[in-house]
Amino acid sequence: MSEADEELLNVYDEHSEQRSLTLDDTSSTEESPKHLRLSSEAANDRIPYVGQRFATHDAAYEFYSQFAMRCGFSIRRHRTEGKDGVGKGLTRRYFVCHRAGNTPIKVSTETKPQRNRKSSRCGCQAYMRISKTTDMGLYEWRVTGFANHHNHELLDPNQVRFLPAYRTMSDSDKNRILMFSKTGISVQQMMRLMELEKCVEPGYLPFTEKDVRNLIQSFRKVEQDDENINLLRMCRNLKEKDPNFRYEFTTDVNGRLENISWSYASSVQSYENFGDAVVFDTTHRLNAFDMPLGIWFGMNNYGMPCFFGCVFLREENIRSFSWALKVFLKFMNGKPPQTILTDQNACLKEAITVEMPTTKHVFCAWLIAAKFPSWFSAVLGERYNDWNAEFYRLYNLEIIEDFEHGWKEMVDSFGLHSNRHISNLFAFRDLWASPYLRSHFLAGMTGTGISKVINSFIQRFLSAQTRLGHFIEQVAIAVDFRDQPAEQQTMQQNLQKICLKTGTPMEAHAAAILTPYAFCKLQDELVAAAHHTSFQMENGCFLVRHHMKIDGGWKVDWVPPPQEFLSCSCRLFESSGILCRHALRVLSTLNCFEIPGRYLPPRWRRKTNILSPKVGPGAAPSELLERTQALQSLVSSLISEATKSKERLDIACEEVSQLLSRIREYPVSDSGAVNRVC
Repeated sequence: MSEADEELLNVYDEHSEQRSLTLDDTSSTEESPKHLRLSSEAANDRIPYVGQRFATHDAAYEFYSQFAMRCGFSIRRHRTEGKDGVGKGLTRRYFVCHRAGNTPIKVSTETKPQRNRKSSRCGCQAYMRISKTTDMGLYEWRVTGFANHHNHELLDPNQVRFLPAYRTMSDSDKNRILMFSKTGISVQQMMRLMELEKCVEPGYLPFTEKDVRNLIQSFRKVEQDDENINLLRMCRNLKEKDPNFRYEFTTDVNGRLENISWSYASSVQSYENFGDAVVFDTTHRLNAFDMPLGIWFGMNNYGMPCFFGCVFLREENIRSFSWALKVFLKFMNGKPPQTILTDQNACLKEAITVEMPTTKHVFCAWLIAAKFPSWFSAVLGERYNDWNAEFYRLYNLEIIEDFEHGWKEMVDSFGLHSNRHISNLFAFRDLWASPYLRSHFLAGMTGTGISKVINSFIQRFLSAQTRLGHFIEQVAIAVDFRDQPAEQQTMQQNLQKICLKTGTPMEAHAAAILTPYAFCKLQDELVAAAHHTSFQMENGCFLVRHHMKIDGGWKVDWVPPPQEFLSCSCRLFESSGILCRHALRVLSTLNCFEIPGRYLPPRWRRKTNILSPKVGPGAAPSELLERTQALQSLVSSLISEATKSKERLDIACEEVSQLLSRIREYPVSDSGAVNRVC
């Protein structure tokens, strides 16, 4: 739909108060101007003319409406004369152009402010008047006045169909839209589906996206108390079907639902594995019920969002947030996260300090960045993009002193000394700026890139808000969809093509253990490690710097086995669980062919590798583990090579099947058995 069409809809969708036209109340057939009087013989039967007859006034209205549509305007019923049941009953009726009359200016008062919005009324004088007559004892309606002179431009066929009078929606269309809204698809997707079903070109349905949104909104206008009852009933039903489903709620002094929170059994299990860093997103609301919505989620080992729980709150205050935090910890068996990421919210910040004193609270960078256009675009104008780039450069710095010095220079350069948003950001810099957070695990969820994945996940169930019960159903569908990587999705991702770029044993070792998502992160660091040099210092630590640099660098501490401790001053491993290029360079210098197991954390490993193998009584655990890892490395290389073509894959499948048959026939000795727990 073009901008002109959008403007047209905004104007013609206004329903202003009707005002009378300046029409001759006493005019009749004889009083109609001669130049408007058309004979039935000469007139086209598609054009109204004085003397034209209709059986009913509705038939006259339909005829004039069709004429108006062809001409490029619409009509409405304006004024009637006479009264049914008194005297002659209804004797005269006026139909006028939709732009007839003028809208009065509404006067605002202190108790009732008014908005004088743009109206389509412009005093157009086009009309058709019909009068009731009797012919041989039968009643009929005749056209006694007609004018087709407009003081505004008429619309072409592509525009006139957008007028409210010609936009219709059948009961079957309404039922279809209601069904679509429950599935969570967008209005745009609904329109495309219905265009395909009706075999019409895009934009040629008899209704618009605005009509669909209004219809969905009307579905939402239900009694709140009934919704609360349905919501609790839905939770009780889910609890009966699954005893591990968890929910808690509170009521106010009047017995009305105040707050409610829930979580699924699969969510609790996901939290056990991936609850080290948690996002509590409170930036969404259910507009239909004006309720704040909080969503708990994290990131699994495949780099996908995993749902932990939801909460509806009546108010956004310390008391409500404290209740939500307590219930969440109860759902998760009392285990607090290492790090919690939230939006900037003073009440939530205070509640976290009390309810999760051991958890590091962080302001999520991409939630903050989403507000930048409204905060700074008008203030900075054409310099906004330059400021935005400078902000992210400062955000990604490693040293606190460099950040604070650069921040002052940025404020001076862009003249933001008195900007309150800049002042607040700097005051809470230790809660969002990367240099202050490098020692805290964030699971990679602070980057703006991951925000697109997370927003897509959230919108999957936010788009269905017709009923609270339906919303819980939609969340359950989304959670079930996202929990499938444990089986089918895991298998597909394990088989995805992994290219070994460096050819080093460490790379092959990591590829066999880490998920594709985590391995790609580590592989980037391995590639970059080749561009660095390392120097062993007198105290046993290493200095690592880029080969193009002659000063500076990063300090890497290394303690050999059995302690086997490795730490870099950049703190990448502490914040992401992925070894940095500097530490990897040191391992290469020390001729390490495998990455120490403690630096391939379980939360980033493939599911089958998270569990440690059980060994037989006659085997050394370390020896069997090394052999198992070597086999995994071979299998990873086999998959990488076999998936390069269909022919290779066919050969690999055939050979592996034969090998598996031979292994199954080979006797198993107690001393060499390796049993895995599944």
